[in-house]
Amino acid sequence: MGEIIQLTAADGFSFAAYVAGPADATRGIVVLQEIFGVNHHIRDMADRFAALGYAVVAPALFDRAQTGVELGYTQDDVGKGRELRMKLSDPQVMLDIEAASAHLAGKTLGIVGYCFGGTAAWWGATRSSAFAASSCWYGGGIPGTKNESANCPVQMHFGEMDASIPMTDVDTVRAAQPKVEVFVYRGAQHGFGCDERGSYSRLDYELAQQRTVEFFAKHLAG
Repeated sequence: MGEIIQLTAADGFSFAAYVAGPADATRGIVVLQEIFGVNHHIRDMADRFAALGYAVVAPALFDRAQTGVELGYTQDDVGKGRELRMKLSDPQVMLDIEAASAHLAGKTLGIVGYCFGGTAAWWGATRSSAFAASSCWYGGGIPGTKNESANCPVQMHFGEMDASIPMTDVDTVRAAQPKVEVFVYRGAQHGFGCDERGSYSRLDYELAQQRTVEFFAKHLAG
């Protein structure tokens, strides 16, 4: 189990972050939230990486809009999460990601994100030089920023039946980013990696997680 700390971004904004794992680890991972905040699921994902020996930090990216956000997965929660997301600018999101990476300074870093965080993990690869690898899970904003240039190896995971990310969009990402590993999980829906959602698919989660873990083991080894 980890703990909540406060981080300060370059613009002076102070926000919460969940940290876990050994502080003296040589490798670290920034874990980025869905639109539901740093809730139980995100803390659980952080703990899973921490159990592998990584120092982990999950920044509360919604703190700039509302502090202490921990939503569930009802339609009302989805609406609230989208509303909060719209209150953030992309540069603000990046400031907080950079602050999270700075907390792990001196370590070889990976970044992984889910949903909104999946898009932001892509930006971590393209708009920051802090990371040695990025794993992006069902990031709906990736197609819209698909032409950005990555500064590190990137892996992406999409569900074939994701109603918010059609396969035509995934195809455009593949075409724009031929060096990126793009995996599509047959029959999987949006959020297939979250065991607290009705769309959870255990086998697809396990395969995507295995690929992510191996990807980080390879690229963060140095």
